[in-house]
Amino acid sequence: MRTPGPPGRSDRLDALRGLAMVWMAVFHFCYDLNHFGLIRQAFRSDPFWLWQRTAIVTLFLACAGLALALALHAGQGWPRFWRRWAQVAGCAVLVSAGSALMFPRSWISFGILHGIAVMLVLARLAAPLRGWLWLLGLVAIALPRLVADPFFDSRWTNWLGLVTRKPVTEDWAPVLPWLGVMLWGLAAGQWLLARRPGWLAGALPRALAPLAALGRWSLSFYMLHQPVLIGALMLYLWIRR
Repeated sequence: MRTPGPPGRSDRLDALRGLAMVWMAVFHFCYDLNHFGLIRQAFRSDPFWLWQRTAIVTLFLACAGLALALALHAGQGWPRFWRRWAQVAGCAVLVSAGSALMFPRSWISFGILHGIAVMLVLARLAAPLRGWLWLLGLVAIALPRLVADPFFDSRWTNWLGLVTRKPVTEDWAPVLPWLGVMLWGLAAGQWLLARRPGWLAGALPRALAPLAALGRWSLSFYMLHQPVLIGALMLYLWIRR
């Protein structure tokens, strides 16, 4: 067994985030294979792929909420929060720029990193609500099913999530309903820290140490894995010609 991580971090949470990263990389590799015509799959309509994406995003955002609870519990101030936030927001801008070059018709204007950047601020402001976060999260998840208007269908407004049709884009993670998942993760983290702190702070089996290490570098991995995968596939196709 490994000893618990430093204050403000949880090896168990890092390993869970690392699992999400591996799952995401496998999903994206299959997506890239499909993009280059090496497999034939309906990623935009097949429930098998749609539900996988939903599960991966859910796991990511729940981990983000749990991590925010840990950070606040460890006394994270706004200056440190904004430094981390700037990294996420900067990477979101890079994702938009890179996707515009590769997918000019379906570039990413509000993907998962854009969503996390906005939702982290909202979740941080809502953190003092504590138990009420469960209800607020439920409202956030339910609202897009109850309210929709064509006004929110443009690239300038679809980030909120109250759309009448899904946008044509390579990635889309609107504030609603996904803010609800982050709020539930935050609420769960606050509950665990108050009542079951050992569940987060406990030691991690050595076999899971690589996942924890990956989880600690999740943003770097996220930014690098697709260029590496796409580059490798392009090299393979070039050699195969």
